[in-house]
Amino acid sequence: MFENCSVPETCLKLKSSERQGLTDGEAFRRLQINGKNEMKGPRRKSILESFWEQLNDSLIYVLLAAAGVSIFLKEYGDAVIIGVVVFMNAVIGVIQEGKARKALEALKRLTSPRAIVIRDGVRREVAAAELVTGDLVCLETGCQVPADIRLTQSLNLKIEEAALTGESLPIEKDAGFLATGKLEIPLGEIPLGDRKNMAFMSTIVTYGRGEGLVTATGMDTEIGKIAKMITEEKDEMTPLQKRLGDLGRVLSLLSLGLCVALFVLAVWQHRNVMEMLLTAISLAVAAVPEGLPAVVTICLALSVTKMVKVNTIVRRLPSVETLGAVSVVCSDKTGTLTQNRMTVERCWLGKRILQADELPETGEVRDFLKGLVLCNDASIQDNRVGDPTELALLDLGNRQGIRKEELERQLPRCGEIAFDSERKMMTTCHRSTSGEKISYTKGAPDEVLKRCTYYRLGKETVRMSERERREILQAVAEMSAGALRTLAVAMRGNVKEPVEDGLVFLGLVGMKDPARPEAAEAVATFRDAGVDTVMITGDHVETAYAIAKQLGIVKRIEQCMTGSELEHLGEEAFRKRLEDTRVFARVSPVQKVRIVKGFQGRGQIVAMTGDGINDAPSLKAADIGIAMGRNGTDVAKQAADMILTDDNFATIEKAIEEGRGVYENIRKSVIFLLSSNLGEIMTMFVAVCLGLAAPLKSSHILWINLITDSLPALALGIDRNDGKSLMQNPPRRAGESLFARGGLMCTCFYGILIAAISLTAFLMLPCALLKASSLPVNLEYLMLALKQETILAKAQTYAFTVLGMSQLYHAVGMRDVHKSFFRMKHWENKLMIAACVIGFGLQFAVTEIPFLIQAFGTSHLSGREWMYLSILAACPLLSHEWIALLNRTHRKK
Repeated sequence: MFENCSVPETCLKLKSSERQGLTDGEAFRRLQINGKNEMKGPRRKSILESFWEQLNDSLIYVLLAAAGVSIFLKEYGDAVIIGVVVFMNAVIGVIQEGKARKALEALKRLTSPRAIVIRDGVRREVAAAELVTGDLVCLETGCQVPADIRLTQSLNLKIEEAALTGESLPIEKDAGFLATGKLEIPLGEIPLGDRKNMAFMSTIVTYGRGEGLVTATGMDTEIGKIAKMITEEKDEMTPLQKRLGDLGRVLSLLSLGLCVALFVLAVWQHRNVMEMLLTAISLAVAAVPEGLPAVVTICLALSVTKMVKVNTIVRRLPSVETLGAVSVVCSDKTGTLTQNRMTVERCWLGKRILQADELPETGEVRDFLKGLVLCNDASIQDNRVGDPTELALLDLGNRQGIRKEELERQLPRCGEIAFDSERKMMTTCHRSTSGEKISYTKGAPDEVLKRCTYYRLGKETVRMSERERREILQAVAEMSAGALRTLAVAMRGNVKEPVEDGLVFLGLVGMKDPARPEAAEAVATFRDAGVDTVMITGDHVETAYAIAKQLGIVKRIEQCMTGSELEHLGEEAFRKRLEDTRVFARVSPVQKVRIVKGFQGRGQIVAMTGDGINDAPSLKAADIGIAMGRNGTDVAKQAADMILTDDNFATIEKAIEEGRGVYENIRKSVIFLLSSNLGEIMTMFVAVCLGLAAPLKSSHILWINLITDSLPALALGIDRNDGKSLMQNPPRRAGESLFARGGLMCTCFYGILIAAISLTAFLMLPCALLKASSLPVNLEYLMLALKQETILAKAQTYAFTVLGMSQLYHAVGMRDVHKSFFRMKHWENKLMIAACVIGFGLQFAVTEIPFLIQAFGTSHLSGREWMYLSILAACPLLSHEWIALLNRTHRKK
């Protein structure tokens, strides 16, 4: 670990020179051995390979088998529909393929294309990809660090590492720093943000300059390790994909079992084997809701469109549904829960602490603000350029009507003493219109205070005693306890050049990166919805705790954990601590992934938000990765499942609400389709087991699937839910089945009910004829009656009609199993109205239009028959009303 090595030791290890660098020959040799300084990506899959992977799914196998059966039965329309659904699913999957590859391409774009190196003692510019370990690299303000570097020289060097470490402020670098003995942390475990003698690839130099020896290139750099983690991290299946996969396997076995069972029955009962084989295959097709993948895809796609309107871009369709199950939101602090913009919160003036927005308009305040604005190298005139701390001071001056550009015209700078890490302050000298020179000093309060002899109190300048010094230091401690970064400002008039002694203390400022105002409300809403908010940051624990407490994430400091503590915890102890820990500070990218996986190991669905390169691995590891659209890096966006275009933490609340609604709609569609198909299967199976003629022909089964597995199921999939009630319930469990919370009972109840009324309709006519002929109504005579073609055709028409219409009534009731039909807002779902009108119309057509009667082998129905059959078919809706009434009564009690 080079942060533990002195400069001479580093030179020895790298076999290089801190003055001459490498020779050209040695640099070329190392480049040939170690390769270029660039990110390496995985082998790209061909389009055919990606397409095949999308087809490698059990439910897709069943659908393809169903398409084959449809072709065998000459039902080419069904085969085409199934083929289109399968093809569209595969195409969408191929488009979403390659997320890791895109992330690595973004990482490549972030690396510096050129670098300044010293080889053979000569300064030159080379391609960053040609850098090798041991190269001596020059760093200057504004440049991007081209590799991991052990600094050999540093002059006021500050590097912005927020994207890599999560630090909200640039890190002050010191080539002379040695980690050994400086920190109470075992060697090899020092957080990136504390390695002050190191510079890391892709970070930005914001101030000063330096030189250093390259210690790692390409995939061996810290950012390279992140790239490797992104590549190796596999995409986890969403809960919905897992549930549908399980469902597909069950339906595959059910379909095969049905075919075998009915075929064996046909042989045993000496039936027409070929006819029963066709019927068995038709039932196998009926067992599979071939419309389900299309319903799920369309439902998710429509939700994605809705979410764009609330500033959310979804990159993977199934992610919408996963949002509904989220039980933990792990959020980065900087730029996500906070505004990523340092802001002055408090000021100490005239022996009292004031809110920054409540400063009085006095001469004392004006001199104080002049010092902050003039002793400042930042600029906000055209673009915001400079250190975030200095930009915050200019913002404070602007709010009070003091603008740097105007002030510098009146008091131009005529001298300065630059900031350095030893003095921890900077001084500038300014000439007034009268020719008098004024010196202003800004820096660390304890250092500035040592050089102050006086302090400003109102309009007077008073000599400073030890009592006043203690008061100022107490104010610093009070501000620091509130996680505020403090700076002091002082002045001295009538000088010839910048001076740093005999100063007049003007005041203190306390600043921080403030919390987003809407974040606290979102955290409270999540708490009501049973969703925990966890802050994960590279910042210091005191700063993280102050923001987390303000937002309501934590109540006690004991709920915070540092990366160092985390490193020493075993897996079991760590998971136990996760129960109450809500803030993780000073953590590395690897530790962020461990935290996410720790919550997942506790059976929770995890959403992770972030904007930096350091967040990319954890975004990918989480069930839902959420990147920031405005301030987020390309790497974070490519690794995420969804992007917030407004960087608003509160937008996640709307996304989770939409996700819960999507899951409920898909669940309703699944229960409707399977209960309807169960009704078809039981109708056929019970009749055949009793030795009766088949109540339905194969064409009837496929026709019913056509009118019920498409529009009604889709109408349920896009139904509008009550978002308020959705967000008052806890999230569903990670392993929850689609049939949990009464879903299985609902499926079985309606399946049995539909089968019962369909069989009742099938036996109505033969029973009536037997009674009219004074013959006993038993199984033997029913079998004989149904052997007559005219009676069988009419009985099958009855069963066919009731089965089709009952499923349409059932779809209407499934919109809300707890609410009465008369309380539903039917005009909110116009597609359901259209589905029912079209379905009833098509069902009427197959019994009334001559060529359809001939094609389906049905019989014409009279008005009275239609009335009786309609009442019988409405039983699912009548049952729904009865269940809704019982639910209301139970809730009142």
